[in-house]
Amino acid sequence: MNTLAYLIYFIITGFITIWVGRRFYSNGRLFILDLMRQDVAVTDAINRILLIGYYLLNLGYAALMISTWETITTYTALLESITRMTARIILTLSLIHYCNMAAIYVFSKRKNTFTHL
Repeated sequence: MNTLAYLIYFIITGFITIWVGRRFYSNGRLFILDLMRQDVAVTDAINRILLIGYYLLNLGYAALMISTWETITTYTALLESITRMTARIILTLSLIHYCNMAAIYVFSKRKNTFTHL
């Protein structure tokens, strides 16, 4: 049953990771563009690097989490395991997002401080 759980988990995790990554990529560009003083080339390069790093981090974390699973013997345990592991990924994505937003906020405050000197 573990193999079935892994397959379902990777499908759900892959979908969530790619969907959220695309949203971050398209909507986050404006924040980076502002931080980079409208330098489109640098903004687009940074945005692509962030997207690749995001995918690698989350898919790697999802793969690593499989090693923590216990043996699944019932369909109830299968559902519980998939739910628990998916929740961990979603919480991790949320934490990463809020850390990134905090960093953008700090950088934007620094930028405004230096431009007013």
